[in-house]
Amino acid sequence: MKTVLIVEDDLINARVFSKILTKRGGLEVKHTENVEEVMQIAQAGEIDIILMDVSLSRSVYQGKSVDGIKITQMLKSDPQTASLPIILVTAHAMEGDRENFLKQSGADGYISKPVVDHQQFVDQVLALLP
Repeated sequence: MKTVLIVEDDLINARVFSKILTKRGGLEVKHTENVEEVMQIAQAGEIDIILMDVSLSRSVYQGKSVDGIKITQMLKSDPQTASLPIILVTAHAMEGDRENFLKQSGADGYISKPVVDHQQFVDQVLALLP
């Protein structure tokens, strides 16, 4: 079974995503907003894809405040985790944000919140699974 790591600081969003992905997508789900944990889980190869919240308000890595863009850059620049598909998830869905965020982060996909079409959400995740 494929496993999705949800990196999200809003527990309600994390629960909603989790429920949609397990019920509709038949996927296993892990959740954390702890950056050290994200890096460990990714490097250990325990997951197949990451859903990354762009604005993680409380995330700190090695003493510095980091957001989803920065974490994605770190994962994409590490040969061990570079091929791991990452989908950015954000409520900041302004004109041009999608292209900007994807270019900046090196992420593989982009989903804007709130997720209204659950099937489309699941399909986007499944499409990027290796």
